[in-house]
Amino acid sequence: MGVVNITKNTTMICAPLMAQSVEQVLSNMYQAKAEGADVVEIRLDCINNFQPGKDLEIILTKKPLPVLIVYRPKWAGGLYEGDEHKRLEALHLAEDLGADYVDFELKVASNILGKQYSSHQSGTRFIVSCNLDCETPSEEDLGYLVSRMQATGADIIKLVFSVNDITEIARIFQLLSHCQVPIIAYSVGERGLVSQLLSPKFNGALVYGSLKGTPVLGLPTVESLRQTYKVEHINADTKVFGLISKPVGHSKGPILHNPTFRHVNYNGIYVPMFVDDLKKFFSTYSSPDFAGFSVGFPYKEAVMKFCDEVHPLAQAIAAVNTIIRRPSDGKLIGYNTDCEASITAIEDAIKERGYKNGTASFGSPLAGRMFVLAGAGGAGRALAFGAKSRGARVVIFDIDFEQSLLLLM
Repeated sequence: MGVVNITKNTTMICAPLMAQSVEQVLSNMYQAKAEGADVVEIRLDCINNFQPGKDLEIILTKKPLPVLIVYRPKWAGGLYEGDEHKRLEALHLAEDLGADYVDFELKVASNILGKQYSSHQSGTRFIVSCNLDCETPSEEDLGYLVSRMQATGADIIKLVFSVNDITEIARIFQLLSHCQVPIIAYSVGERGLVSQLLSPKFNGALVYGSLKGTPVLGLPTVESLRQTYKVEHINADTKVFGLISKPVGHSKGPILHNPTFRHVNYNGIYVPMFVDDLKKFFSTYSSPDFAGFSVGFPYKEAVMKFCDEVHPLAQAIAAVNTIIRRPSDGKLIGYNTDCEASITAIEDAIKERGYKNGTASFGSPLAGRMFVLAGAGGAGRALAFGAKSRGARVVIFDIDFEQSLLLLM
């Protein structure tokens, strides 16, 4: 049933810092620690007039938590345009001064890390990274790439993707689950958010979260990772539930459902899922681990054909907003909870305010009333159906006249 004694995983929460001054870096490090980060990633190429000897010593002697040093050149998506030898010297200096982690791009790592390890005396761990700004490679090509990265002698490897569809993230999850060395792997952008949130389930070494006041598209906040998602308790047995929608960033579902799971000691997580293609989505995420979905705009009607069974009420409304994967056979069962939840809430509010409509006390307070709906989409269908079943006179405003007529039939 998913109820277990949930233990902590080893995934760390990292706050990326792109401050333009050393003073701001220090301030952000303390903020990150206060918000619950385990480590900070400091982008040296973002610091104006960066002076390695002086600035690194200040940062690394005053750090309140572990530090991951990145000095990204322009050819790898960063801002640094200077001499490559000086850039690499700065990264070596970071190790000498006690950086916990230092990031080297795959392009240079093969030539550097072999020599570095022969005289490696510090406790610094080396990360070899690769940014893939092209189409997500096949599993076979990813396997070859990971082998190359492992061959450098890296302590940790890091792959950053830019997916065009949420189904591509399944390859990232596969990579996280089967890699032989610690790995950081995720996608940037709004479609990549779920790759951060579910990284602990698939044994990712690190998940990124932004600081309060500095939002980053596709990143949860450090605070939400700690408070809403409680990522330290996500593990391989965690059941995944999510909102299927486009867009999805507006959803308050995670802050409602995740605390409820924890309250009943259920090992589950509820995440937003930016879905472009329903057929591809359900075909890709068909395992029992993906146990159920809420359905939002614009899919409440279209999703019905992907359900194996549809509850009679949802069938009558012609819209589904909740899907459960039946544990016994894996079939997807579609329901509509919009109708009764919304209508009974409206009825309760009318009763609480003592409004009367001349009907008998045992009837619905909506009977005979005018019920005005703005919008004739999936949620509108549910409310129109519920209001008519209670005897209300339904009026619909929508830019699509034909759609409005369908709801009134």
